[in-house]
Amino acid sequence: MSHPKGKLIAIGGAEDKGTNLETGEIHRNNLNFFELGILRRVVEEAGGPSVRIEVITTASMIPYEVGENYLNAFGKIGCTNVGVMHIRTRQDAMNEEYIERIRHCDCVMFSGGNQLRLSATDGGTEFLSILKRRYQEDEVVIAGTSAGAMAMSNTMIYEGNATRAHLKGEVKITTGLGFINTVIIDSHFEKRGRFGRLSQAVATNPSCIGIGLGEDTGMLITEGNKMEAIGSGLVIIIDGHDILHSNIADIPDGNPVSLENLKVHFCEKGNGYLIRERKFLPEASEGAVIRKQVDVE
Repeated sequence: MSHPKGKLIAIGGAEDKGTNLETGEIHRNNLNFFELGILRRVVEEAGGPSVRIEVITTASMIPYEVGENYLNAFGKIGCTNVGVMHIRTRQDAMNEEYIERIRHCDCVMFSGGNQLRLSATDGGTEFLSILKRRYQEDEVVIAGTSAGAMAMSNTMIYEGNATRAHLKGEVKITTGLGFINTVIIDSHFEKRGRFGRLSQAVATNPSCIGIGLGEDTGMLITEGNKMEAIGSGLVIIIDGHDILHSNIADIPDGNPVSLENLKVHFCEKGNGYLIRERKFLPEASEGAVIRKQVDVE
């Protein structure tokens, strides 16, 4: 079976974009500018600072500010060939200029915001079809943070209050952008207490692996199967393939969910996971080992 030639980089939100202590940008508009680790890795995987990067701000309610922030952040790590696409409507997604640019870029970065805006705006468009085809056939990098990460999968959480996520029906699911069919991605995972939310999503879709991304943390997915944790935080993997007992199909909405044998893995930077084999990897790659050694030194 052929596998995608492209790479996905799903980021849990608040990814480091560079701190400017003099101007106090760290928490401005909740964009959280810290260091540049994950964005550096995105650029590295795409081929280096000279590659063409397109930032897509569809999910954001402050697209122009977010776009400018990404231009500045990528600029800090030497990237000057960066464009921004303010796709606000389905008509924008049909813009010939945008379609042509998406045909030739090396890397796409979906910003955070509201993942339902992404799926409702881009779903079914030529723009998305080209990007999905390129992911399968070309060595393109598709990155996304927060909502941009959650929308990558075919099965997408679009709503669910963490305090009520243990109750059936409180987690809302729809179809995402569909770059990968075998996972469900959630972001801001520990900070917003979303373990119950992702667990319910996996319980109703046990063929999928749940990926809970901490802030300033991500998963690099290669060949549509092999994952490597990157960034400073924690990735939690939730595997529902071997669930023995589940009441979720039989109880009314609003009742607590009951599950037996839900498997959970904790991944730090450099750990990995094979989706098809459902296997934890202490070291995802030789490169991961080297990066750990550099961090320790």
